[in-house]
Amino acid sequence: MPTSRDRRARLATFAVFFVQGLTFATLLTQVAALQEKHGLSDGELSILLLVVPVIAGVGSVLAGEIAKRRGSRVVLRIAQPLAGSAVVLAGLAANVPQLVAANVLFGLCLGSVDAGMNMQAVTVERRYGRPILTGFHALWSAAAVIGAAWASAAGVMGLGLPATFAVAMAAGVVVAVVAGPTLCAPEEEHVEPVSDALPPGSSASPRFPWRPILPLCLAMAFLYVGDASISNFGSVYMDKIMDASAAVIPLALGAYQATTFVVRVGGDLAVHRYGPAVIVRIGGALAALGFAGIVAAPNQPLAVVAFGVAGVGLSVVAPQSFSAAGRLDPAGTGVAIARVNMFNYVGFIVGAALVGGIADAANYQVAFAAPLVLAAAIVALAPGFQPNRPARLHHPTQA
Repeated sequence: MPTSRDRRARLATFAVFFVQGLTFATLLTQVAALQEKHGLSDGELSILLLVVPVIAGVGSVLAGEIAKRRGSRVVLRIAQPLAGSAVVLAGLAANVPQLVAANVLFGLCLGSVDAGMNMQAVTVERRYGRPILTGFHALWSAAAVIGAAWASAAGVMGLGLPATFAVAMAAGVVVAVVAGPTLCAPEEEHVEPVSDALPPGSSASPRFPWRPILPLCLAMAFLYVGDASISNFGSVYMDKIMDASAAVIPLALGAYQATTFVVRVGGDLAVHRYGPAVIVRIGGALAALGFAGIVAAPNQPLAVVAFGVAGVGLSVVAPQSFSAAGRLDPAGTGVAIARVNMFNYVGFIVGAALVGGIADAANYQVAFAAPLVLAAAIVALAPGFQPNRPARLHHPTQA
C-alpha cells in the first residue's frame, strides 16, 4: 500500500517529467526557425542537431556516476533548471558559435535529466508495487503537446524566439525548483547498496550482463531513430515538403506528442492486462504504419495524421524499456537503466545523421523511410520485454 511519502515522491516525479517534456518540445518545435535565423543548410543543421545527443550521452554517464554516490535527486535539482536556461540562451544566440554553446549546455542537461528522472520513476514504481511508469511518460507527452501548442500560438502572435522560449521556460524552472526537494532520496532509491553485493574483501564494481537487456537497448535505439526524425525534422518536413504556414508547422510534433500522451494515459492498464511484450509488438507495427503514411502523405492534413499514428506506436516502447530494465535490476543499482538510457542517444545520433543524410541526397519525405524500417524491427524485439527473473550481477573476483 503506497504511503503518503510515496505519493509525494510520485507527484514530484510527475513534475520532473512534465518540465522535461515542455523543455524538449519548446526547443525542438523551433528547429526550422533556428535554421532560418542562422542561415544553416540541411547538412549544417544535421551536424548541429548531432551535438545534442552526443553531449547528452556524456550527461547521462555523468548523472549515473553522481547518482551512484549521491542519488538522482541532486542531479535533477541542478540539471533541470539549467536545461531551461539553455533553451533561452539558444533563442538569444546571435551567431552559430553561441547557438552551439547553448546546444552543448542543453545536451549535457538533457542527458542528466533523462537518466535521473527515469531512475526516480523506477524507484517510485518499485515502491508502489504495480505498473505506473507509463503514466510518467504520459505526462511528459502532455507537456510536449503544451510546448508545441505554445509554439504554434507564438507563431500566430509573431513572437520572436527569445520571447517564445523565455515564457515557457520561466514556468518550467519554477515547477522544477518547487518539486526538487520532494524527490526520492538516495536511501530510498538504493534498495541494496552495490557494495553490499560484493564478495568479502572485494572493492570492484559488479558487472551487469548485457544479454538480458540487449533487446531493450536495441528497441530503445530504434524507437529514438524514429523519435529523432520527428523531433528534429518534423517541422522542417512540414515547412519544405508540405509548404505549411508558421501556425501549422508545429502541428507535426504536436500530433505526435498528442497521440503519444493519449496512449500512455491508459498504457499501464494495457500492460497489466496483456503484458509488455504484446503491447510493444503492436506498438512497433503501428509505428511502421505511421512512418509509411509520412512517406506517402499527399497533403498537410494526412501528414499530420501520419505523425499522430507514429506517436501511437512509439509511445509504449520507452516506458516499457525502462520498466523492464528496472525489473532486471531489483536492487536499484541503476546499471540497467543507465545502459538502456544510453541507447536513447545512440538512436538520436543515428536518427539525425541517417535522416539528415538521406534528406541531403533526396528529400525529407524519402528520408522518413529509414525510421519506417527500424520501427518494424521493434516487433521482432518484443519478446525481450516479457517479465523474467532479475539478471545476476557478476563480480570480477567471482569465477
